[in-house]
Amino acid sequence: MGLESHALGATITSVQILRDSCVRRSPGGPIGFAAAVVGARIDAVVRRGKFLWLDLDGGALALSAHLGMSGQFRVASVPAPTPHPHCRARFTLDGPEGPLALDFLDQRTFGYLDSEPLIATPDGLPGGLGSASPLVPDSVAHIGRDVLDPALRRARVLGQWRRGSRGIKQLLLDQTLVSGIGNIYADEALWRARVHPATPASGLSGRAAGALLEASREVMAEALAAGGTSFDALYVNVNGESGYFDRSLNAYGRGGEPCPRCGRPLMRAVMGGRSTHWCAQCQRTRARG
Repeated sequence: MGLESHALGATITSVQILRDSCVRRSPGGPIGFAAAVVGARIDAVVRRGKFLWLDLDGGALALSAHLGMSGQFRVASVPAPTPHPHCRARFTLDGPEGPLALDFLDQRTFGYLDSEPLIATPDGLPGGLGSASPLVPDSVAHIGRDVLDPALRRARVLGQWRRGSRGIKQLLLDQTLVSGIGNIYADEALWRARVHPATPASGLSGRAAGALLEASREVMAEALAAGGTSFDALYVNVNGESGYFDRSLNAYGRGGEPCPRCGRPLMRAVMGGRSTHWCAQCQRTRARG
């Protein structure tokens, strides 16, 4: 996931909190947070959806991060440049290749950092992508498995996606069911699977639900390989490089443009408070079956 190659095996030698609210969940505030993580060794970098955590000292503790809408980590060689205006915390690491600065940036400030114990996963399977350990931070236990997680139970997901009256796009964005699918990627997966975003869960056929899960996995895998989707200079990877998945978007942000599949103008509307894009010709509501 990018951060692994820089952080694995490194020791956290110092922490500089530049905005106290980024550790608002930590009972001890900036001082308590720093005391908990300084001196610890990073043994794994693990992800579940928008939650990322570092296993410290063999699973004794987790340095957890909720990325919110704009949170990200960036690395820099030491001596590091002046922190970015959106940098909320800077860690100094002593790694196999020498010292590094690890910055936590968060433009919209919805994300946060915390130090917390790891608890056992209910199913005994790995807690997330990046580690075989069956442990997960307490604050992440309620989040569904990542759509790319090999431990994701297909039958359970399809059953959840076919129950209730909520529109299927709302279910895709419900991180307690399946995590990792954001607004952009939900539109792209729905377009690939030819499913209308407002289709009620109870109206989704088993075949359509299966196609949607596979499309979601494809979209997320391709987006990760491309470094994500960067619409401005802030959204970059851990090395500061922009992602380029936006060049492959078929639906999101293309309202009024021709559908790449049928040529009909793509639609745009706000559904559940989120900007949504689809093709009225290719994506129609389906009867359950």
